[in-house]
Amino acid sequence: MTLKDRKAIVTGGSLGIGAAIARELGRQGALVALNYRKHDTEAKQVVADVEAAGGKGLAIKADVSSFADAQGMVDQVVEKFGGLDILVNNAGVNRDSVIWKMTEEQWDQVIDINLKGYFNYCRAAVPVFREQKSGKIVNVTSINGLRGKFGQTNYSASKAGIIGFTKALAREVGRASVNVNAVAPGLIETDMMKDAPEKVLEAALAEIVLGRLGQPEEVASVVAFLCSDVARHITGEVIRVDGGQYI
Repeated sequence: MTLKDRKAIVTGGSLGIGAAIARELGRQGALVALNYRKHDTEAKQVVADVEAAGGKGLAIKADVSSFADAQGMVDQVVEKFGGLDILVNNAGVNRDSVIWKMTEEQWDQVIDINLKGYFNYCRAAVPVFREQKSGKIVNVTSINGLRGKFGQTNYSASKAGIIGFTKALAREVGRASVNVNAVAPGLIETDMMKDAPEKVLEAALAEIVLGRLGQPEEVASVVAFLCSDVARHITGEVIRVDGGQYI
């Protein structure tokens, strides 16, 4: 399995799962453009890691919730890399609250970034893929989009929306030989977990059949598989990477 010389975009690629995905695609020889919003130092480090692994990296500051920024980034990548073969939508936020305390701003922020952001980048990339009659789209969702989670109506709604979006888009672009799939991680050990209350971590671990938190690299390897030709007959699927947290 190789992604040599494939041109890829990874949104939210400066930290956590997104950074691991960018590094893995680079390790397999891809040219990787990562989107970031405020973590300049981290984004530059990921680019350096991609290039050290034999790939080519590019960091672009862009707001995924902006339709114009998404189109601008896709245009820039096509110009600089000479095309686009892979889109990985990963950027996301959480603003947790029970619904009777949730503000309109908390709702809008999550939907605009987690759901509209995926639309923005797909809307910009799909015409490129349709014209060349090839392309891979992988959308990072969550097991909480499948099952829902207390205190996360906004987040769960956005992640469930991504699943429906993935399946519908797979139907729309399949005849152009474009594969669209999703990965649904469970609790993954990222920097965000450092501030999680001990009780939350204990409850999550009790759910996980394998008895440990997942690692970002374990999600990245599944994404890379879906971006490869080995997975050319897989589309419209949601693959859980959760250690059995939700069975």
